[in-house]
Amino acid sequence: MAPAVRGLKSLVWQKLKSAIFDDCRKEDEWKIILLDDYTTKLLSLCCKMTDLLAEGITVVENVYKNREPVPHMKAIYFITPTKKSVDGLIDDFISRSSSRYKAAYVYFTDFCPDNLFNKIKSSCSKSIRRCKEINISFFPYESQVFTLNVPDAFYRCYSPTLEKTKDKDAVMETMAEQIVTLCATLEENPGVRCKSTPSDNASKLAHLVEKHLEDYYKTDEKSQIKAKTHSQLIIIDRGFDPVSTVLHELTFQAMAYDLLPIENDTYKYKTDASAGKEKEAILEEDDELWVKIRHKHIADVIEEIPKLLKEVSSKKKATEGKLSLSSLSQLMKKMPHYRKEISRQVVHLSLAEDCMSKFKPNIERLCKTEQDLALGTDAEGQKVKDSMRVLLPVLLNKNHDNYDKIRAILLYIFSTNGTTQENLDKLIQNVQIESDSDMIRNWKYLDVPIISSSAVQQQKQTRRDRSLEETFQLSRWTPVIKDVMEDAIENKLDSKDWPYCSQCPPTWNGSGAVSARQKTKASYQDERKSSARLIIFVIGGITYSEMRSAYEVSQAHKSCEVIIGSTHILTPRRLLDEVKSLTKPKDTVCVKDE
Repeated sequence: MAPAVRGLKSLVWQKLKSAIFDDCRKEDEWKIILLDDYTTKLLSLCCKMTDLLAEGITVVENVYKNREPVPHMKAIYFITPTKKSVDGLIDDFISRSSSRYKAAYVYFTDFCPDNLFNKIKSSCSKSIRRCKEINISFFPYESQVFTLNVPDAFYRCYSPTLEKTKDKDAVMETMAEQIVTLCATLEENPGVRCKSTPSDNASKLAHLVEKHLEDYYKTDEKSQIKAKTHSQLIIIDRGFDPVSTVLHELTFQAMAYDLLPIENDTYKYKTDASAGKEKEAILEEDDELWVKIRHKHIADVIEEIPKLLKEVSSKKKATEGKLSLSSLSQLMKKMPHYRKEISRQVVHLSLAEDCMSKFKPNIERLCKTEQDLALGTDAEGQKVKDSMRVLLPVLLNKNHDNYDKIRAILLYIFSTNGTTQENLDKLIQNVQIESDSDMIRNWKYLDVPIISSSAVQQQKQTRRDRSLEETFQLSRWTPVIKDVMEDAIENKLDSKDWPYCSQCPPTWNGSGAVSARQKTKASYQDERKSSARLIIFVIGGITYSEMRSAYEVSQAHKSCEVIIGSTHILTPRRLLDEVKSLTKPKDTVCVKDE
């Protein structure tokens, strides 16, 4: 039974099923599966335990941990090709007489270096029935969103201490290889493009990806050179749109992750009926209601959830009077049939109420200032003449914490394309944020002008006209990436600003017409069999508003599916902490490689 997921998650699961479980299937034979930390997360993103049971897996174990031997059973090892994971495998078969399992079927996420492969060969080759590389080294975070598991990628790409070092080259190489495994999973050989300015990170990575794509499609299993498909892969540096990273977003998912302490997609909440007990809910795509409302504005969510709850409760007329979280808990006891439906609605009502409790006292007023600074116009469309006058009330308000004040200062600086050294020093001193001043100053390493230079006057980006689109007054800003997506699909991206890396770029047309040279891909699980894809990769993190843009543009342009990915997913607070760390010594920031 396939898990109830769509898009990327479904494609990854289908690939794992055919590459691993179908590869070593024997009827009525149960197996154990051994995972490391990376593959545990990968599997948890695209399947459930019931799906593994359906594939004959009876036990899931961690390859790093000490385990009881089960010598009569065969074991599947789905691991990353690292020393730690390979040592875990070897330890299980150190001698034939004391082997933990009957035999091993080994599947690596990607290329296994020769030194590790030879180590396995010399230690336990007689116990290994299969040894293959799967080529999946990315996480399908959502149906149209992927991330790479590259610890410290932001620091390694942007820190001045690592500029022109092997560290930076190594992380670029790793990211390129991982992006190619995404393309391989999608069965795409896209035309690779990049933003030519402000920094050369995007250009470097784009050329590496193009090289690895060439190598991959020359050496795939069929040994056939695959023609370019009608898809584009666009690589962009994080500094291309700093505004979207620090604005307060008022769509549900972005707002919740910004304002509430959600970790590992787990939201903790209390209801009146739980008598002070804390409950947990995972915000995931298996929850249809979450998928339906996560990109809606909080004002719409606040209206919609109570309506849904009233619909359920009216079926039995089980509640009377005002709808509250405690009356809903009572309702769940009386109506077990609707328990799952109601409990999810309770979670989202609680989530929305928590967001509003943070929004109403302080954030609401802050949002107006942020929007005016970001757009350079107020809600009536009047030009903001004095940005400092707009900023000052925020800085003088004692209810705003340092992070909020720094976000506002940054928006002021972005709006004026940099400020003077004297002005910046005064702002930092007056707001008393000396210890956090690197959260502002270090943006220069992302090629975002912080100190204005009369010699280099950067041109303001020309934006698409959205004056006819309906928006809420406090949500007038549109992420720049949405313009890029729409321009790419409509073939409006300037090839000077967005050059291709390949010699002969594919003819891009948003219709998704398939070239006669292309074979039809019967293995595709999603509905867009003949569609083109637009893949966007941002070096250094993407925001929830940028993720939302991928879904909105796909919805508007049915012939093109937009997939967006990055090294990781950002919240404004996390990004500011990462920007601050750019000037710290490497050993205080970077995790040691295994």
